[in-house]
Amino acid sequence: MAGLLNIGLTGLNAAQLQLNTTSHNIANAATPGYSRQTVVQTTNEPMFSGVGFFGQGVRVAAVNRQYSQFLENQVLSADNRRAEYSAYSGQIAQLNNMLADSDVGLSPVLQAFFAGVQDVAANPSSVPARQAMISAGEALAAQFRALDSRMAEIRQGTEGEIGATIDTINSLAKQVAELNQRIAVAQAAGAGVAPNDLLDQRNNVVSELNKLVKTSTVLESDGQLSVFIGSGQNLVLGNSVTQLGTAPNALDPERQDIVLIAPNGAQIAMPESLVQGGALGGLLAFRRDALDPSQNRLNLLARSITEAFNAQHTLGVDLDGNLGQDFFNSSLVQRESGTSAAPQVSIADDNVLTSDRYRLTYTDATGGYSLVRLPDNAPVALPSDIGLSITPPATSTPGDSFIIEPLRNAARDMGLAFTDPRLIAAGSPVSVNVPATNAGTGKIDQIDVGSVDGMASGYPQFADFNVSFAANTLTVPAGYTITPAAYDPAAESAGKSFTVTGPGGYEFSFRLAGLPQNGDTFTFQPTAEGVSDNRNAVALGALQTARTMLTSAAGEPTTNFQSAYSQLVTLVGNKAREAQVGEAAQETLLQQASDARDALSGVNLDEEAANLIRYQLAYQASGRVMSIAQRLFDELLSIGR
Repeated sequence: MAGLLNIGLTGLNAAQLQLNTTSHNIANAATPGYSRQTVVQTTNEPMFSGVGFFGQGVRVAAVNRQYSQFLENQVLSADNRRAEYSAYSGQIAQLNNMLADSDVGLSPVLQAFFAGVQDVAANPSSVPARQAMISAGEALAAQFRALDSRMAEIRQGTEGEIGATIDTINSLAKQVAELNQRIAVAQAAGAGVAPNDLLDQRNNVVSELNKLVKTSTVLESDGQLSVFIGSGQNLVLGNSVTQLGTAPNALDPERQDIVLIAPNGAQIAMPESLVQGGALGGLLAFRRDALDPSQNRLNLLARSITEAFNAQHTLGVDLDGNLGQDFFNSSLVQRESGTSAAPQVSIADDNVLTSDRYRLTYTDATGGYSLVRLPDNAPVALPSDIGLSITPPATSTPGDSFIIEPLRNAARDMGLAFTDPRLIAAGSPVSVNVPATNAGTGKIDQIDVGSVDGMASGYPQFADFNVSFAANTLTVPAGYTITPAAYDPAAESAGKSFTVTGPGGYEFSFRLAGLPQNGDTFTFQPTAEGVSDNRNAVALGALQTARTMLTSAAGEPTTNFQSAYSQLVTLVGNKAREAQVGEAAQETLLQQASDARDALSGVNLDEEAANLIRYQLAYQASGRVMSIAQRLFDELLSIGR
C-alpha cells in the first residue's frame, strides 16, 4: 500500500506545483516583460520486480520560461528603431512647425522688406516711403532674431533631453548590474537552476535600456549579462558599470558631447557616430542632421542678406549726397587688438561655411597674416577650408588681431545700422550729362557703380570728366582707363557696355547706344545732392530675385534669398516626414515582432483557465489514489483484527 500511497503523493505534489505555476502566470499576465512559465514533469525511477518494471510516480524536473532569444532580439531591434524615430520626430516637429508657419516664418517679412525697397525705388525722395523701408528692415531683422531665439530654445531643450537620457541610461545600467549579482547568487544557490522571474526582470530592464540606446548583450557562463553600446564599449560587465556623461564640446561650449567616465574619473569622448539607435541616437541625429544645418542655413541667409545688401547700399548716395553706409549691422569681422585697418572679408563659397570662429593675426607690416580656428588654434587654408576670401590692408602692425565669425550669431545679431530715413542710399553716385552740342544720337544709360574706392571719404566727389567719341573710339582723360575702347555705331548701335576706372580705384560701367558723331562728348559727374535718383534703389530691389547664394561647383551662385529659405523649409519638412514614415513603419514591425514573441512567451488567460481545471482534476485524481490506498490499508487492518 505504501507504493500506491507514494505514487498518489507524487501526483498530488506535481499537480499542486502545476496549479501554483498556472496561478503565477495568471497573476503576471499584465506584468511587462513576463515570460509564461511551464512545469516540466518526468517519471520517477521505476522499480524492478520479477515480472518487469513498475512505475513509482512522477517528479517535477524544472520550471521553464517560454522564451526565445531570437524573437526577443527582433522585438528589441524594432523597438530601438521606433524609439529613435520617435525622439527624432518629436524634436523636428517643433522646427518644422516654426519654419513653415506663414505667420512665424521668414517669407512674409522678406517679401514685405523688398516691397518697401521697391516703394523707395518708385519714389526715392519720399521720406515716408523711406521710413516704411526702415520699418520693414527692422521687422526683417527682428524676425531673424526671433527664429534664432526659438532655435536656441529647441537646442537647449535637446541638450537637456540628451542629459536626462544619459542619466536614465546610467540608472538602468546599475539595475542590470544589481540583477546580474542577484541572478549569479540565485543560480549558485540553486545548483544552476535559472531564476526565471529575475531573468524576466533583467530582460525588461535591458528592453528599457534598448529604447534609449542601441545595445548588444553577451550571456556569461555564470548567468550574468554583459551589455555593450557603440562599437563595443562596455556599459555593464557582470556587476560592474561604466558611467556615461556629458561634457561641453571643445569648439562649441553650448553643445554637449557624450563621454565615458572611467573608474578614475577620466572622461573619454565618444564620437557621435558610435552612439546609435534609441532615444539618445534620435536626439543626436536630430541635432546633427536637422538642427545644426537649419541654424547654419538661417545664419547663412542672414549673413548673405546682410553682406549683399550692404555691398550694394554702400555703392549709392543718400538724400544728402553722402556715400551710403552699411544698412544692416555686420559682425563678420571684429577687432580683437591693435589699430590696424581691418581686413576685407567676403564669402567665397557659402557651401563650406560653418559656425566656427577664427582669429586673424597680422604677421608683418604689409598685411601678411596667419589664420587659425578657435579655440583649438588649428591653422586653416583659404578659401577651400572655410569658404572665405580675405584681403588684408596694404599696411599693418604685426600682432594686431581680429575675430572672424562667418555664421555664428549672424541671425541673432542682425539689426539696422541706422534709423534715419535720409541715410537710405537710393541714388547712384555717378551721373552723366549729354551736352546739347552733340551732333549724334548717342546716349548713355545703365550706369552701374562697381566700386567707390578713391572717391572722397563719405562723398562721391571727383572731378567732372568727359568721355569723347572719335573714329569709332572712346577716349578718357589722363588718369582714367576705359575698357573696351572701340565702338562701331554701324554694328553696335543697339548698345555696348564699357567700364571706366578712375584715379584712386573707383569704377563704374555704362552702356552706350545710338549713333554718336566724331567729337561728341559725355560728361560724367557726381550726383547732385537731393536729386530724385533711384538707380541704387532699383539695384537693391533687384537683389530679391538675384542669385546670390549657394555657390555651385563652377563658383556661380545658384539661388536667391527666397528660394534659399524655401529650400530650408523643404529640407526640414522632408526630414520631418521621413521621421513620421519611419516611426509608423517601425511601429508595424514592432507589433509583428511582439505578436510573434507573445505567441510563445505571452500569457493566454483562456489557456491558463483551462489548465487550472486540468490540474485541479489531476490534483483531485491523485487525492483519489491516496484515498483508495488508505481504504485498502484499512481493509488489511480489519482482516488482521
